[in-house]
Amino acid sequence: MERILSFLTDIGPTFMTTLFFVVLFYFAKLFLDRQAAGKSDWGLIRTMVLFLIGIIGIIAVILALPMSADLKGQITSLLGIVISAVLALSSATLIGNGLAGIMLRMISNFKPGDFVTVNDHYGRITERGLFHTEMQTENRDLLTLPNMYLTTNPVRVTRSTGTFVFAECSLGYDVPRTKIEKALLKAAEKAGLTDAFIRITTLGDFSVVYKVYGLVKEIKTLLSATSRLHGAMLDALHEANIEIVSPNFMNQRQVGDTIFIPKKVRVKEPEVNTPAPESLIFDKAEEAETIEKRKETLSEVTEKIDGLTAELKAASDDEAKAAIQSKLDKWTNIRERMATKLDNQISDMDKSK
Repeated sequence: MERILSFLTDIGPTFMTTLFFVVLFYFAKLFLDRQAAGKSDWGLIRTMVLFLIGIIGIIAVILALPMSADLKGQITSLLGIVISAVLALSSATLIGNGLAGIMLRMISNFKPGDFVTVNDHYGRITERGLFHTEMQTENRDLLTLPNMYLTTNPVRVTRSTGTFVFAECSLGYDVPRTKIEKALLKAAEKAGLTDAFIRITTLGDFSVVYKVYGLVKEIKTLLSATSRLHGAMLDALHEANIEIVSPNFMNQRQVGDTIFIPKKVRVKEPEVNTPAPESLIFDKAEEAETIEKRKETLSEVTEKIDGLTAELKAASDDEAKAAIQSKLDKWTNIRERMATKLDNQISDMDKSK
């Protein structure tokens, strides 16, 4: 009996310490899971908090074990050396990318759904993490860039209010400049662009390089707008009887005075409602943008609930309290439904990777 009591006395602090941290970990996980519903960055915060609770719990259990102080010191020293070695080996990339991710969040120059260009990489942002940023390219592929790469290279973000697209062509000196500019402006108008203008960028030995610019207000159709502009340029230049061939063009066939402009053929094609190519190419980016907007709406609803809670505390009339409580319950239910839908959408997008 004395041995049992002695064993329980020795193991009691260890058991209580273990039980305390297990319970703390469980309730912390429940709380963080509830807070993370529909909120950005909480997944990372949840992981870090639970990791710290686990490390502190392990150290506390070791210190509570019934062993000599020297042995406890050796075990904790060994644990500290292991953790320090892991952090030291991974600090060059892990900590660097983590700090770069924090910097990008503070600057907040782009968000999911935005069109960005980094060196030779172009696409729409689908995910922003602490250590990496994911974008969807023109080929519908997913490209992962380390955050350090984004902080050490210029990032061009397409403005949501619209951007200028351009196309260029080189034509000979024998064609009047005003005639070319008129045709190119007509092409920009047919392509659905506004505020069009022409730039002459190069006066070469054999040709002049013209660039036509136009404003696209719906940035989700950038690829289609550029394609439409090139097609409209072909049609407008040919309609103006301007031959689009290199001035040093050579062909060994005897063609005489033949002009290389295809004849216009009128073919009545049936109307087919095909989806815009951008909706197929940037499908994940579109979904990420929708999720981001829903997160913002959910944040606004949470602010509304906080305001109603403050009004409820300040109200003194029972009738007024009942009215405010009714509104509070309504908005709380709305937030729960929105959070559930948002979690399901995020889960579906993660499964589609």
